Amino acid sequence: MSSMVRELLRTKEKLTEQLVIAFAQAKDMVRSSMAGELLVTAKEKLTGRLVIAFSPVRNIAMSSIAGELLVTTREKLTGQLVIARGSQRQWLPILAILVAITITEWVFAYQNVAYGIGLALFVAIGIYILVSTTRLSQPITDSAESLALIPLYILFTSSLPWFFMDQQYLLPAVYSIILALCLWHIYQKKLNLAELGFKKDKWRKYVLMGIAIAIPLGVIEYFILYPAPAFPTFEVKYLFRDIAYMVFFVGIGEELLFRGLVQRDLMKAFGWKWGLLLASLMFAVMHLTWRSLPELAFVFIAGLIFGYLYYRTKSLMAPIVAHGIGNVMLVAVMPYLFTQGH
Repeated sequence: MSSMVRELLRTKEKLTEQLVIAFAQAKDMVRSSMAGELLVTAKEKLTGRLVIAFSPVRNIAMSSIAGELLVTTREKLTGQLVIARGSQRQWLPILAILVAITITEWVFAYQNVAYGIGLALFVAIGIYILVSTTRLSQPITDSAESLALIPLYILFTSSLPWFFMDQQYLLPAVYSIILALCLWHIYQKKLNLAELGFKKDKWRKYVLMGIAIAIPLGVIEYFILYPAPAFPTFEVKYLFRDIAYMVFFVGIGEELLFRGLVQRDLMKAFGWKWGLLLASLMFAVMHLTWRSLPELAFVFIAGLIFGYLYYRTKSLMAPIVAHGIGNVMLVAVMPYLFTQGH
Protein backbone atom coordinates (compact mmCIF):
# COMPACT_ATOMS: atom_id res chain seq x y z
CA MET A 1 0.00 0.00 0.00
CA SER A 2 2.68 2.40 0.93
CA SER A 3 4.40 1.85 -2.38
CA MET A 4 1.17 2.56 -4.26
CA VAL A 5 0.65 5.74 -2.26
CA ARG A 6 4.14 6.84 -3.08
CA GLU A 7 3.48 6.21 -6.83
CA LEU A 8 0.29 8.20 -6.70
CA LEU A 9 2.09 11.06 -4.98
CA ARG A 10 4.84 11.02 -7.61
CA THR A 11 2.27 10.95 -10.39
CA LYS A 12 0.45 13.89 -8.79
CA GLU A 13 3.68 15.89 -8.53
CA LYS A 14 4.52 15.22 -12.19
CA LEU A 15 1.06 16.21 -13.30
CA THR A 16 1.26 19.30 -11.13
CA GLU A 17 4.65 20.25 -12.69
CA GLN A 18 3.27 19.65 -16.19
CA LEU A 19 0.24 21.80 -15.38
CA VAL A 20 2.51 24.54 -14.04
CA ILE A 21 4.65 24.34 -17.21
CA ALA A 22 1.58 24.28 -19.46
CA PHE A 23 0.04 27.23 -17.62
CA ALA A 24 3.30 29.14 -17.87
CA GLN A 25 3.45 28.45 -21.61
CA ALA A 26 -0.17 29.44 -22.00
CA LYS A 27 0.45 32.62 -20.02
CA ASP A 28 3.49 33.41 -22.22
CA MET A 29 1.46 32.83 -25.33
CA VAL A 30 -1.27 35.11 -24.06
CA ARG A 31 1.27 37.76 -23.22
CA SER A 32 3.00 37.46 -26.59
CA SER A 33 -0.38 37.64 -28.33
CA MET A 34 -1.34 40.75 -26.40
CA ALA A 35 2.06 42.27 -27.09
CA GLY A 36 1.63 41.49 -30.76
CA GLU A 37 -1.77 43.09 -30.72
CA LEU A 38 -0.33 46.07 -28.89
CA LEU A 39 2.51 46.32 -31.41
CA VAL A 40 0.12 46.08 -34.32
CA THR A 41 -2.13 48.68 -32.74
CA ALA A 42 0.82 50.94 -32.02
CA LYS A 43 2.12 50.45 -35.56
CA GLU A 44 -1.28 51.31 -37.01
CA LYS A 45 -1.54 54.39 -34.85
CA LEU A 46 1.97 55.51 -35.76
CA THR A 47 1.30 54.86 -39.44
CA GLY A 48 -1.92 56.85 -39.23
CA ARG A 49 -0.12 59.71 -37.55
CA LEU A 50 2.63 59.60 -40.18
CA VAL A 51 0.02 59.67 -42.97
CA ILE A 52 -1.73 62.59 -41.29
CA ALA A 53 1.58 64.35 -40.77
CA PHE A 54 2.77 63.65 -44.31
CA SER A 55 -0.48 64.72 -45.99
CA PRO A 56 0.13 68.48 -45.68
CA VAL A 57 3.67 68.03 -46.98
CA ARG A 58 2.39 65.96 -49.90
CA ASN A 59 -0.35 68.50 -50.56
CA ILE A 60 2.19 71.32 -50.49
CA ALA A 61 4.45 69.42 -52.88
CA MET A 62 1.58 68.63 -55.23
CA SER A 63 0.41 72.22 -55.05
CA SER A 64 3.93 73.39 -55.84
CA ILE A 65 4.22 71.05 -58.85
CA ALA A 66 0.77 72.03 -60.06
CA GLY A 67 1.69 75.68 -59.60
CA GLU A 68 4.87 75.25 -61.60
CA LEU A 69 2.93 73.49 -64.35
CA LEU A 70 0.36 76.26 -64.39
CA VAL A 71 3.06 78.93 -64.54
CA THR A 72 4.88 77.09 -67.33
CA THR A 73 1.66 76.60 -69.29
CA ARG A 74 0.70 80.24 -68.81
CA GLU A 75 4.13 81.38 -69.96
CA LYS A 76 3.92 79.18 -73.06
CA LEU A 77 0.43 80.41 -73.89
CA THR A 78 1.51 84.00 -73.31
CA GLY A 79 4.52 83.47 -75.56
CA GLN A 80 2.32 81.99 -78.27
CA LEU A 81 -0.08 84.91 -78.00
CA VAL A 82 2.82 87.36 -78.24
CA ILE A 83 4.14 85.53 -81.31
CA ALA A 84 0.68 85.48 -82.88
CA ARG A 85 0.18 89.19 -82.19
CA GLY A 86 3.69 89.86 -83.45
CA SER A 87 2.96 87.95 -86.65
CA GLN A 88 -0.17 90.02 -87.13
CA ARG A 89 1.81 93.19 -86.60
CA GLN A 90 4.46 91.99 -89.05
CA TRP A 91 1.86 92.30 -91.81
CA LEU A 92 1.49 96.02 -91.22
CA PRO A 93 4.86 97.27 -92.54
CA ILE A 94 4.67 95.00 -95.60
CA LEU A 95 1.08 96.07 -96.26
CA ALA A 96 2.12 99.73 -95.94
CA ILE A 97 4.98 99.19 -98.41
CA LEU A 98 2.70 97.45 -100.94
CA VAL A 99 0.15 100.27 -100.72
CA ALA A 100 2.89 102.93 -101.03
CA ILE A 101 4.35 101.26 -104.15
CA THR A 102 0.89 100.97 -105.71
CA ILE A 103 0.12 104.64 -105.08
CA THR A 104 3.53 105.63 -106.47
CA GLU A 105 3.05 103.70 -109.69
CA TRP A 106 -0.52 104.99 -110.07
CA VAL A 107 0.63 108.62 -109.68
CA PHE A 108 3.46 107.96 -112.14
CA ALA A 109 1.17 106.36 -114.74
CA TYR A 110 -2.03 108.37 -114.41
CA GLN A 111 -1.27 111.69 -112.70
CA ASN A 112 2.19 113.21 -112.96
CA VAL A 113 5.48 111.59 -113.90
CA ALA A 114 7.56 114.01 -111.82
CA TYR A 115 5.43 113.44 -108.73
CA GLY A 116 5.68 109.69 -109.31
CA ILE A 117 9.47 109.87 -109.42
CA GLY A 118 9.51 111.96 -106.23
CA LEU A 119 7.22 109.48 -104.50
CA ALA A 120 9.45 106.60 -105.62
CA LEU A 121 12.43 108.27 -103.96
CA PHE A 122 10.41 108.96 -100.80
CA VAL A 123 9.12 105.35 -100.60
CA ALA A 124 12.58 103.83 -101.13
CA ILE A 125 14.12 105.99 -98.39
CA GLY A 126 11.15 105.30 -96.11
CA ILE A 127 11.58 101.53 -96.46
CA TYR A 128 15.25 101.68 -95.51
CA ILE A 129 14.47 103.93 -92.53
CA LEU A 130 11.76 101.49 -91.46
CA VAL A 131 14.00 98.42 -91.48
CA SER A 132 16.77 100.37 -89.74
CA THR A 133 14.67 101.74 -86.87
CA THR A 134 11.99 99.07 -86.31
CA ARG A 135 12.34 95.66 -84.70
CA LEU A 136 11.21 93.29 -87.44
CA SER A 137 11.77 89.59 -87.94
CA GLN A 138 14.45 88.68 -90.45
CA PRO A 139 12.01 87.37 -93.12
CA ILE A 140 10.01 90.63 -92.89
CA THR A 141 13.19 92.71 -93.12
CA ASP A 142 14.33 90.73 -96.16
CA SER A 143 10.91 91.16 -97.79
CA ALA A 144 10.92 94.91 -97.16
CA GLU A 145 14.43 95.31 -98.62
CA SER A 146 13.47 93.29 -101.71
CA LEU A 147 10.35 95.42 -102.19
CA ALA A 148 12.51 98.55 -101.91
CA LEU A 149 14.03 97.60 -105.27
CA ILE A 150 10.69 98.34 -106.99
CA PRO A 151 10.58 102.10 -106.24
CA LEU A 152 14.29 102.23 -107.02
CA TYR A 153 13.45 100.59 -110.34
CA ILE A 154 10.86 103.33 -111.01
CA LEU A 155 13.28 106.03 -109.90
CA PHE A 156 16.30 105.03 -112.00
CA THR A 157 14.49 103.94 -115.15
CA SER A 158 12.36 107.08 -115.24
CA SER A 159 14.70 109.85 -114.13
CA LEU A 160 17.85 109.10 -116.12
CA PRO A 161 18.36 111.10 -119.35
CA TRP A 162 17.56 108.36 -121.87
CA PHE A 163 16.70 110.83 -124.65
CA PHE A 164 20.27 110.87 -126.00
CA MET A 165 20.28 107.13 -126.65
CA ASP A 166 19.34 105.38 -129.88
CA GLN A 167 15.88 103.87 -129.37
CA GLN A 168 16.97 100.39 -130.40
CA TYR A 169 19.32 100.30 -127.40
CA LEU A 170 16.91 101.84 -124.94
CA LEU A 171 15.29 98.61 -123.75
CA PRO A 172 18.55 96.76 -122.91
CA ALA A 173 19.89 99.92 -121.27
CA VAL A 174 16.83 100.31 -119.03
CA TYR A 175 16.82 96.66 -118.02
CA SER A 176 20.55 96.74 -117.39
CA ILE A 177 19.71 99.18 -114.59
CA ILE A 178 17.22 96.67 -113.15
CA LEU A 179 19.79 93.88 -113.36
CA ALA A 180 22.39 96.10 -111.69
CA LEU A 181 19.95 96.87 -108.82
CA CYS A 182 19.22 93.18 -108.34
CA LEU A 183 22.89 92.19 -108.45
CA TRP A 184 23.78 94.96 -105.98
CA HIS A 185 21.07 93.65 -103.62
CA ILE A 186 22.33 90.06 -104.04
CA TYR A 187 25.89 91.18 -103.27
CA GLN A 188 24.84 93.18 -100.20
CA LYS A 189 22.75 90.31 -98.82
CA LYS A 190 25.43 87.72 -99.75
CA LEU A 191 22.88 85.57 -101.56
CA ASN A 192 23.67 82.52 -103.64
CA LEU A 193 22.59 82.62 -107.29
CA ALA A 194 21.77 78.91 -107.23
CA GLU A 195 19.44 79.44 -104.27
CA LEU A 196 17.69 82.23 -106.19
CA GLY A 197 16.95 79.86 -109.07
CA PHE A 198 19.89 79.99 -111.48
CA LYS A 199 20.43 76.23 -111.80
CA LYS A 200 21.62 73.92 -114.56
CA ASP A 201 19.45 71.01 -113.44
CA LYS A 202 16.80 70.01 -116.02
CA TRP A 203 17.37 73.24 -117.94
CA ARG A 204 16.29 71.72 -121.28
CA LYS A 205 13.02 70.57 -119.77
CA TYR A 206 12.40 73.99 -118.24
CA VAL A 207 13.22 75.79 -121.51
CA LEU A 208 10.67 73.66 -123.38
CA MET A 209 8.16 74.19 -120.58
CA GLY A 210 8.67 77.95 -120.78
CA ILE A 211 8.22 78.01 -124.56
CA ALA A 212 5.04 75.93 -124.34
CA ILE A 213 3.57 78.41 -121.86
CA ALA A 214 4.89 81.52 -123.64
CA ILE A 215 3.20 80.93 -127.00
CA PRO A 216 -0.43 80.99 -125.81
CA LEU A 217 0.31 83.82 -123.36
CA GLY A 218 1.84 85.95 -126.12
CA VAL A 219 -1.13 85.31 -128.41
CA ILE A 220 -3.65 86.24 -125.70
CA GLU A 221 -1.80 89.43 -124.77
CA TYR A 222 -1.61 90.48 -128.39
CA PHE A 223 -5.40 90.47 -128.64
CA ILE A 224 -5.55 92.65 -125.52
CA LEU A 225 -3.03 95.31 -126.59
CA TYR A 226 -2.84 95.03 -130.41
CA PRO A 227 0.70 96.47 -130.66
CA ALA A 228 1.73 97.80 -134.06
CA PRO A 229 4.62 96.16 -135.95
CA ALA A 230 7.98 97.76 -135.18
CA PHE A 231 9.06 97.48 -138.85
CA PRO A 232 7.16 97.50 -142.12
CA THR A 233 8.01 93.87 -142.84
CA PHE A 234 9.01 90.82 -140.84
CA GLU A 235 12.78 90.22 -140.77
CA VAL A 236 14.60 87.34 -139.10
CA LYS A 237 17.44 89.53 -137.85
CA TYR A 238 15.00 91.66 -135.87
CA LEU A 239 13.34 88.53 -134.52
CA PHE A 240 16.65 87.28 -133.11
CA ARG A 241 17.41 90.73 -131.74
CA ASP A 242 14.06 90.81 -129.95
CA ILE A 243 14.63 87.29 -128.59
CA ALA A 244 17.96 88.43 -127.13
CA TYR A 245 16.45 91.61 -125.67
CA MET A 246 13.33 89.98 -124.24
CA VAL A 247 14.98 86.88 -122.78
CA PHE A 248 18.35 88.16 -121.58
CA PHE A 249 17.27 91.61 -120.42
CA VAL A 250 13.51 91.78 -119.80
CA GLY A 251 13.06 88.12 -118.83
CA ILE A 252 16.08 87.83 -116.57
CA GLY A 253 15.67 91.32 -115.09
CA GLU A 254 12.00 91.14 -114.16
CA GLU A 255 11.98 87.47 -113.15
CA LEU A 256 15.04 87.89 -110.96
CA LEU A 257 13.40 90.90 -109.30
CA PHE A 258 9.80 89.72 -108.91
CA ARG A 259 10.32 85.96 -108.51
CA GLY A 260 13.91 85.36 -107.42
CA LEU A 261 13.97 88.17 -104.82
CA VAL A 262 10.51 89.56 -103.99
CA GLN A 263 8.46 86.35 -104.21
CA ARG A 264 11.16 84.25 -102.56
CA ASP A 265 11.36 86.55 -99.53
CA LEU A 266 7.57 86.97 -99.26
CA MET A 267 7.13 83.18 -99.34
CA LYS A 268 9.61 82.83 -96.48
CA ALA A 269 7.73 85.47 -94.49
CA PHE A 270 4.10 84.50 -95.19
CA GLY A 271 4.06 81.10 -96.89
CA TRP A 272 4.14 80.21 -100.57
CA LYS A 273 0.53 81.10 -101.36
CA TRP A 274 0.66 84.64 -99.95
CA GLY A 275 4.15 85.13 -101.34
CA LEU A 276 2.98 84.12 -104.80
CA LEU A 277 -0.13 86.31 -104.59
CA LEU A 278 1.63 89.45 -103.33
CA ALA A 279 4.55 89.20 -105.76
CA SER A 280 2.11 88.74 -108.67
CA LEU A 281 0.15 91.75 -107.46
CA MET A 282 3.29 93.91 -107.49
CA PHE A 283 4.17 92.56 -110.92
CA ALA A 284 0.76 93.68 -112.18
CA VAL A 285 1.05 97.08 -110.47
CA MET A 286 4.26 97.76 -112.38
CA HIS A 287 2.27 97.41 -115.61
CA LEU A 288 -0.16 100.22 -114.76
CA THR A 289 1.66 102.28 -117.38
CA TRP A 290 -0.29 100.38 -120.04
CA ARG A 291 -3.44 102.08 -118.70
CA SER A 292 -5.54 99.03 -119.48
CA LEU A 293 -7.59 97.05 -116.96
CA PRO A 294 -7.70 93.91 -119.15
CA GLU A 295 -3.90 94.09 -119.47
CA LEU A 296 -3.61 94.54 -115.72
CA ALA A 297 -5.71 91.41 -115.11
CA PHE A 298 -3.72 89.48 -117.73
CA VAL A 299 -0.37 90.46 -116.22
CA PHE A 300 -1.57 89.45 -112.76
CA ILE A 301 -2.55 86.00 -114.04
CA ALA A 302 0.71 85.72 -115.98
CA GLY A 303 2.57 86.64 -112.78
CA LEU A 304 0.75 83.84 -110.95
CA ILE A 305 1.80 81.39 -113.68
CA PHE A 306 5.44 82.52 -113.65
CA GLY A 307 5.48 82.50 -109.85
CA TYR A 308 3.98 79.03 -109.63
CA LEU A 309 6.55 77.76 -112.14
CA TYR A 310 9.26 79.21 -109.93
CA TYR A 311 7.74 77.70 -106.79
CA ARG A 312 7.36 74.23 -108.31
CA THR A 313 10.66 73.99 -110.18
CA LYS A 314 12.81 76.02 -107.73
CA SER A 315 14.38 77.42 -110.90
CA LEU A 316 14.14 80.73 -112.77
CA MET A 317 14.72 79.06 -116.13
CA ALA A 318 11.08 78.31 -117.01
CA PRO A 319 9.74 81.74 -115.85
CA ILE A 320 12.49 83.61 -117.71
CA VAL A 321 11.85 81.73 -120.97
CA ALA A 322 8.05 81.98 -120.61
CA HIS A 323 8.28 85.73 -119.94
CA GLY A 324 10.82 86.50 -122.64
CA ILE A 325 9.34 84.37 -125.44
CA GLY A 326 5.84 85.57 -124.52
CA ASN A 327 7.01 89.13 -125.13
CA VAL A 328 8.60 88.06 -128.43
CA MET A 329 5.27 86.62 -129.53
CA LEU A 330 3.58 89.87 -128.52
CA VAL A 331 5.83 92.36 -130.34
CA ALA A 332 7.84 90.42 -132.93
CA VAL A 333 5.56 87.68 -134.24
CA MET A 334 1.85 88.33 -133.81
CA PRO A 335 1.82 91.89 -135.28
CA TYR A 336 3.08 90.43 -138.59
CA LEU A 337 0.60 87.57 -138.62
CA PHE A 338 -2.55 89.65 -138.07
CA THR A 339 -3.61 92.93 -139.58
CA GLN A 340 -4.33 95.71 -137.16
CA GLY A 341 -7.98 95.92 -136.25
CA HIS A 342 -7.56 98.85 -133.89
